[in-house]
Amino acid sequence: MMRKVLDRVRSLVCGARADRGMTTSEYAVGTIAACAFAAVLYKVVTSAPVMAQLQSLLKDALDAKF
Repeated sequence: MMRKVLDRVRSLVCGARADRGMTTSEYAVGTIAACAFAAVLYKVVTSAPVMAQLQSLLKDALDAKF
């Protein structure tokens, strides 16, 4: 009896390990999270202080003397 229980537990554990990859719902959640991160990053990069710093950085890089 104990052997059957151990075999059953072992098969359940091995079966869980064999499941690799994401399911459709996990892809959907991952895609939504990536889109939300992209939206936040876009808002940060296009904000006035960041745009001013980026423009200053590019201006300094283009005006560099070699």
